[in-house]
Amino acid sequence: MDPALLQAIQDEFLQEWSGLMDAARQGALPALKDRRFAAEAWQQSQPHLLLAHLYLLSTRTLKRMADAADLGDSTRQRLHFALMQWTDALAPSNFLALNPDALQSMIDSKGASLQAGLSNFLQDVGRRRISQTDESQFEVGGNVATTPGQIVYENRFFQLIQYAPQTDKVYERPLLFVPPCINKYYILDLQQHNSLVRHAVEQGHRLFLVSWRNPLPEDQDLLAATWDDYIEQGVLEAIRVVSDITAQPRINILGFCVGGTLLASALALAKARGQDLAESITLLTTMLDFSDTGILDVFVDETHTRLREQTIGQGGLLSAQELATTFSFLRPNELVWNYVVGNYLKGESPKAFDLLYWNSDSTNLPGPFFTWYFRNTYLENNLCQPGRLSVGGQPQDLRLLDMPAYVFGSREDHIVPWKTAYLNTGILQGPIRFVLGASGHIAGVINPAASNKRSYWAEEGMAAPGALPQQADDWFARAAEHPGSWWPDWMNWLSGYAGKQVAARKRLGSTAYPPIEPAPGRYVKVRAV
Repeated sequence: MDPALLQAIQDEFLQEWSGLMDAARQGALPALKDRRFAAEAWQQSQPHLLLAHLYLLSTRTLKRMADAADLGDSTRQRLHFALMQWTDALAPSNFLALNPDALQSMIDSKGASLQAGLSNFLQDVGRRRISQTDESQFEVGGNVATTPGQIVYENRFFQLIQYAPQTDKVYERPLLFVPPCINKYYILDLQQHNSLVRHAVEQGHRLFLVSWRNPLPEDQDLLAATWDDYIEQGVLEAIRVVSDITAQPRINILGFCVGGTLLASALALAKARGQDLAESITLLTTMLDFSDTGILDVFVDETHTRLREQTIGQGGLLSAQELATTFSFLRPNELVWNYVVGNYLKGESPKAFDLLYWNSDSTNLPGPFFTWYFRNTYLENNLCQPGRLSVGGQPQDLRLLDMPAYVFGSREDHIVPWKTAYLNTGILQGPIRFVLGASGHIAGVINPAASNKRSYWAEEGMAAPGALPQQADDWFARAAEHPGSWWPDWMNWLSGYAGKQVAARKRLGSTAYPPIEPAPGRYVKVRAV
């Protein structure tokens, strides 16, 4: 680090520290906008407010020092991540004796809040996770994942849901959703007012959806499952069954997050075999080029990858609890410490929130599948490099994907950075429409049309192969912002590939694929232990 820059940072720190001490002596400390210290109790207690100010000053100074350190980008990013974990954990709001708001709650309730907080803590110890919502208010198949349908096929990897039509006429060409196998599908079918599944059905689409099985430690038939297995017996099998039931040789397919990565890999394999299965594809917050994985890069290195390969690479599970904890600590203030303060220090019960209920219902992953994915995407970025690896006995080449594509990214996504999602436009070889939604990885996607919230950015029409700018910022500079949800835009685009409208059949499945059980089915109800 440049000594002069370090001295400047230190001098500024001491100057600000002195200014805060003077303001505290005069009782003139300003209120803080930081939500951790925004309650009235902080403003009324000058010692606590001073502590909060000094904490924020120290945190800013540490971040400035990290920025100024002579480090490579990757090392600096890891340093910032470590600093975030430590500084967020050490916030005075996280400690009962240092949090005047929690202390006031204890006084006002005559100790009842402390007793309730201890009860909440012990319950969460039993659950082995921090409660983020009132889970008693939700039931899969009761008030989430309720769009009517039937399971029309199942194997050891997935159940296939066919949804009942809700219009007199439907588009002839079916639509298949491939969600990620990390977490469960019903993020796409939460409740009636925010269900993308229900919205698509109400727009007249013959909708099918893959409901991945959640493997448990006793499920020996899945513990050694590989990427190729998920491609062959998962995505490609689902496409085959949908085509058989509907008698349509090509279908429209949507892939979300890792589901989109699986979908692209599967369709590239099909193309290499001479099979043209998709009329169009939609990729929602999906990475194909993993050259910039954002904050997740802090977990990626050869040592970590080898450790995983040695422990679970030949069989076993990556636990849902570990996955959930990892994702929560990507945003620790919002997804960890906020609930520590509310649940335990103040004895509050978390509010019922369907999205957070889904977030707590995580899934395990087969070790061989995960380790192959981790090495060939996050570590070595092999998937998008033509011929660098083999899938299903064929060299993988995503450049074979020449069908029309709708590619969606979320502007504040910390899991799939939107500029990384934009890189898909340089890989896919068909006509492309790229759309950028506001908000994050989930809220950007689950933005119901009826709520008329947020916005999205897009250009007019479709772009010919190779016509979009190479740089995401150049695209954004010429894109127009549109108020509201991106869902109507996608529906309008999709209708051009859905075929003619025909009378809806009330009977689901077919002679070869009779209904097995009502949606949402058994697989999605299995909770990881």
